[in-house]
Order: sequence, then structure tokens, then C-alpha cells
Amino acid sequence: MPNNPRMKMGYQLFSVREDMANDPAATLKALKVMGYEDFEAYGFQPDDNTIYGLDPADYKSLLDDLDLTTTSCHFAFSDYLGKPAGEMDRIVDRCISCATTIGMPYLTWPWMAPEQRTLETFRLLPDLLNRIGERVYAAGLGFAYHNNGFEFVNYDGETAYDLILRGTDPDLVKLQIDMYWVLHAGITTPKRLINKSPGRYVMWHLKDMHKVSRDYTELGNGSIDYSDVLPDPVTSGLKYYYLEQGGNYTHNAMRSAADSADFFSNYLSDRL
Repeated sequence: MPNNPRMKMGYQLFSVREDMANDPAATLKALKVMGYEDFEAYGFQPDDNTIYGLDPADYKSLLDDLDLTTTSCHFAFSDYLGKPAGEMDRIVDRCISCATTIGMPYLTWPWMAPEQRTLETFRLLPDLLNRIGERVYAAGLGFAYHNNGFEFVNYDGETAYDLILRGTDPDLVKLQIDMYWVLHAGITTPKRLINKSPGRYVMWHLKDMHKVSRDYTELGNGSIDYSDVLPDPVTSGLKYYYLEQGGNYTHNAMRSAADSADFFSNYLSDRL
């Protein structure tokens, strides 16, 4: 068992995005019954300052009423790639304001569109991540980069992830490891990555891989043996983890959330 206090079981709310769009209060209440206590959000709209159709202060009140927390959010920073620096700074400041209101300690860069995934962009990305991280850090919050699979494509002997790891300041840019995508890419493992950069992987995403399609599936229903795969949380610097299933539900999104919660609670929770 790790020396740190028991961590709350977290869920990435993109996994239940239609339910959150239809009725965030009922969805959060149902997830709490399943055992989830903490969440990673998505979908903040900076132009109208809403999240799930709510003002961030109202979303915070909803969390407080249910005795729940949100500790990170996937913000759409990549929508502003290639735009003037002032435009990105403006959006970052709005995201910081949202995070501060909700009380979440981390802002996370989650994704890049396929047309953005070029070697030229990846070479420029570390400086941009450092600049965002510096702005977020100055506000008293943390900033993290979430990997997908495309960062592990090889470009003449190096990957985009190599560039990010080498070019970013570990104090300003933390890492959120998506173990599914690391294993899906197949060139390294979560343990190897964390052992090479101890203390930097402050958040984990845990989701399973379908045995045939290699798409997402419920924890315990796929090919990833997390009892073997999970790194040491202390070496990682782990602060928060989130179960996740972005699609390919066996029944429906909420049933999948419940099934993953049951499997994690029964077989993996003692590791964290």
C-alpha cells in the first residue's frame, strides 16, 4: 500500500458526456452512488463561461451539495494553436478563472486534432506548453499534458512525446498518463515512462482495451492486466486518478461507469 492517504475514486466525465449534457445533477448523483467521489471535467466554453451549461460557480455549488470534487479539467487549448500569443493567453486566463472558481488544482491539455499532428507543430509545442504552464503556475495552479497515441509515432528516431519530455520544464508542465494509449501504441509501458521521469506523472487515466477491436471497454472486460501494469504511485508522484471509457459501451455509458467502478473497487483499489 502507498504511504499517501487513500485517494478518491475518480471518473473522467467525458465518459458520460451525453448524460452530463442532459442532466449534470442527476448524473453526478448516480456516479456518487457507484462510488465515485472525484471527477475530471471537460467541455468548458470560454466564450460564455459555462461548463455543462452552468456558470462555474453554480457547478461548484452542485459539487459541494453532493460532497464531490473536480480536480482537473480537459481544456480545449489546441483550438488556439497557431493563433496570436495574446489570444492563447486570453483563453488560458479564462480557464484559470474557471478552475479557481471550481477549486480544481490542475488544468490539462488533452488532445490535438489530426491536422495539427505534424512534426513542425510538435517541435513548437514544448515552448507553448512552458508558457501556458508558467501562466497557470503563477495563478497558484498546476498544468499537465495528457498523452494520446499519436505522440508515440516515430519521426526518424524520435517521437513527439520525446520532444515534449525533453523540451518542457518539469516544474511547469506535469504529465497525465493515459495508460490505455501508452499500451495501444506499443513502444513502451507506463512503468518505464514513470521510472524515467519520477515525480512528474501527477495524474493517471485508467481504461481497458477490447480484446478484439482494441477499442475502449469496461475495466476488467479487456486485455490490460492492471494488476501487472500499474506503476508505483509514489514514484509517479500521483495525486489523482480517473477511470475512463470514451465509448464502445457494452450496454450504455452509465452502466459501463458502474461496471468499471465495481471492478476497480474489487480488484485494484488497494493499489492506490
